[in-house]
Amino acid sequence: MKYKGYLIDLDGTIYRGKERIPAGEAFVHKLQEKAIPYLFVTNNTTRTPQMVQEALAQSYHIETTVESIYTATLATIDYMKEKDLGHTVYIIGESGLKEAIHEAGYVEDKENPAYVVVGLDWQVDYEKFAIATLAIQKGAHFIGTNPDLNIPTERGLLPGAGTLVALIEAATQVSPVFIGKPNSIIMEKALERLGVSREDALMVGDNYLTDIRAGIDNGIDTLLVTSGFTKTEEVPFLPIAPTYVVNSLEEWNFGEK
Repeated sequence: MKYKGYLIDLDGTIYRGKERIPAGEAFVHKLQEKAIPYLFVTNNTTRTPQMVQEALAQSYHIETTVESIYTATLATIDYMKEKDLGHTVYIIGESGLKEAIHEAGYVEDKENPAYVVVGLDWQVDYEKFAIATLAIQKGAHFIGTNPDLNIPTERGLLPGAGTLVALIEAATQVSPVFIGKPNSIIMEKALERLGVSREDALMVGDNYLTDIRAGIDNGIDTLLVTSGFTKTEEVPFLPIAPTYVVNSLEEWNFGEK
């Protein structure tokens, strides 16, 4: 089947940590050559779309527009605007998350914020967890940018944002609203940005729990590439099979015979 638009994961699919995946780079180049619309949909909140754009160009030989990059940070801001509970927030996360939320008009409040937003934070410590826990106990709306328990890197699978969220959930006994894949919030917004219906889109990724479930749970066909999180030997045991499975994106023919 020929798809009119592609939703594409980044880490583990187009690159792996700081390691290049040449087949992933070639996959994007072919989309560009064929003028097929695509949108990078990433749960990574540590970098802004501009930072992602620069990294793709400098390290992975991919020139793309800022508009082609949709992060869980952007989806989080869209959600907060729709929820409209106030303009105060406490954030656990890196600069990519904090700067974007502040630029959207939200100010930090460590005592009684309207929202507590938790993403991946390389410098997280006990005090940050304590502030977030107390704020949620006081009634702050608890948002997890994404549920990824691990992130694939050149070192191996490291703790992801979902692991930090799980700690706070255990401390507060409050369930978060998750924004990132596989949740519908980010996928609905991504389809709007791509300008393609769910029936004509393909979700491409390496992580069954996030990327592929994002497609399955939201009525979008899926392409699992076993270059990152989910391994080839796991495929026969997946509860719901992806639409397609490849060992490398170089195997994908874009619906051509």
